[in-house]
Amino acid sequence: MDRLSGLDASFLYLESGAQLMHVCGVIVVDPATIPGGYDFTRFKDELSQRVSGIPMFNRKLKFVPGRIDFPIWVTDDEFDIDRHVHRMAVPAPGSERELTEVAGHLAGIPLDRSRPLWEMHVIEGLANGKIAVFSKMHHASVDGVSGSNMISYLCSLEPEAPPLDTSDGDHQRAPSDLELVGRGLLATATKPWQLAKLVTPTVRTLVETASRARQGTAMAAPLTAPRTSFNGTITGHRSIALTDVSLDVIKEIKNAIPGATVNDVVLALSGGALRRYLLDRGELPDSSLLASVPVSVRNESTRTGGRNKVSTIFCRLGTDVEDARERITEMSVANAHAKDHHTAVPADTLQEWAEFAAPRTFGLAVRMVSDLRLAERAPVIHNLVISNVPGPPVPLYFVGARIDALYPLGPIFHGAGLNITVMSNNGQMHIGAIACKEQMPRVWDLVDQFPLELEAMRKAILG
Repeated sequence: MDRLSGLDASFLYLESGAQLMHVCGVIVVDPATIPGGYDFTRFKDELSQRVSGIPMFNRKLKFVPGRIDFPIWVTDDEFDIDRHVHRMAVPAPGSERELTEVAGHLAGIPLDRSRPLWEMHVIEGLANGKIAVFSKMHHASVDGVSGSNMISYLCSLEPEAPPLDTSDGDHQRAPSDLELVGRGLLATATKPWQLAKLVTPTVRTLVETASRARQGTAMAAPLTAPRTSFNGTITGHRSIALTDVSLDVIKEIKNAIPGATVNDVVLALSGGALRRYLLDRGELPDSSLLASVPVSVRNESTRTGGRNKVSTIFCRLGTDVEDARERITEMSVANAHAKDHHTAVPADTLQEWAEFAAPRTFGLAVRMVSDLRLAERAPVIHNLVISNVPGPPVPLYFVGARIDALYPLGPIFHGAGLNITVMSNNGQMHIGAIACKEQMPRVWDLVDQFPLELEAMRKAILG
């Protein structure tokens, strides 16, 4: 029985009409590389064959009566590719702006929970002759790493080669309600024992954090972020913008700063772009913006179940620092402390505490935050989410079409209405930004700052 972990299920419980918990992506492909040429029907048929044996594509949720335990995944015996793959075209002139308007609309539509939690929209009509595939997968079924691994399931190294990964999944039968209730009652009965096991390591972590805070080596603390125009109660409307920057330049900057990493440069670049954006609007806070940065613990985790194996690091983005070299140097030191602090925390802590997630409690909390607009009254936990997802270092072909760009788009939350996700791909760094449309209607004004800021960083650091 494939039961959702507490962390997986929490993404279901946290979802509302405004706070949508699916992960999106824009894949831009060149149809000219498809053997025999592009045809939507053949494209869909080939995609259908590739997803047929992959569990994340053909399993749906089955809820436990009374919601006394987390849902399970069962094989959808009535799976229909036409319910998941759709065709559309962007309006003329078919530029990136028109593409992101369509993508923003699609990102604001919830997934149907009665079916496998994914869909793809093949978008034609781009002025450059390319095709975009807009994908959506629920966060309950993927995290950043497993979501990027989806590419390996559907892609190949050559146009006519088989997919990189053709793993078959076992058929997951749908157990009876009586069986689910029995298992749920057993899981509920063992929770006090599980809670007792968590007390000691949690106290040890709190003591360690307090000690690091006194020494100045702790990661940045949540609830200390300044308020901006994108920190409030979000709606279900989304705005999206995309851009590319050179991965080689990012690596050159990284190599010029002792101890810096590619992730340090990405965060400093994001901080500089946000600084420019807020300055232009006359909204730059005196103190630095605070980002929540998801971190994969897949290699360290001892838990075998669940799709999401992540933790979080909080870091300041140096938006209060004008000098690019100073910003990235400070960030390199602070991030080294944050990583060391994060390493001292058991990898499974978040997953283990999430096992106590309750659907009614989470649902009530989300409604209270939204209805009472608590995100505008309480301290700001963090300003935004920034993710850096490693992508393929070589060209890949999506159902025969060469991938020219991969733009990941994560969820946004009440209180943090902006998400910036970065993915490397064949020498480029693709940047996707998604925001609450009411809070940031012109998200392109932010994204357009990234190439400008990278050039400023290159001049300041490399000369």
